[in-house]
Amino acid sequence: MPEQEFTETASKETTVAEINSQTGTITKLQPPAQSQDEWQKYGEQISTFLATLPEYLGSFFNQYKQPLITVGLIVGSIVGVKVLLAILDALNDIPLVAPTFELIGIGYSAWFVYRYLLKASTRKELTTEITTLKSQVVGQQIPEA
Repeated sequence: MPEQEFTETASKETTVAEINSQTGTITKLQPPAQSQDEWQKYGEQISTFLATLPEYLGSFFNQYKQPLITVGLIVGSIVGVKVLLAILDALNDIPLVAPTFELIGIGYSAWFVYRYLLKASTRKELTTEITTLKSQVVGQQIPEA
């Protein structure tokens, strides 16, 4: 098996041992001054950004106030519905509560049918109440019949 020849290459960098060749002296290697200048530059940029951040956020909120409020209401309503469903699920796990709620629902449905849906005059009263409520929610005035 032929042996491979390795050639040793001399490094152009000086080593710490060569720098500290004199006895009794220790030389500290300092990072280049350019990196300190870069860190100061980054620090100034961050400081400037943090100084202008409240003004930027205030102008952003003033410019997009209505969409932010809408998004907040949507998120709040989703959280509210989830909490309500969790409460109802917890109540549903209690014995005899679910059948009681079902009986209450059946009773209210029967009363509603008897009160509003059996006679033509009460159906007309229900439709006027619904249109009045709709106009109050939408904000439009309806002509009185």
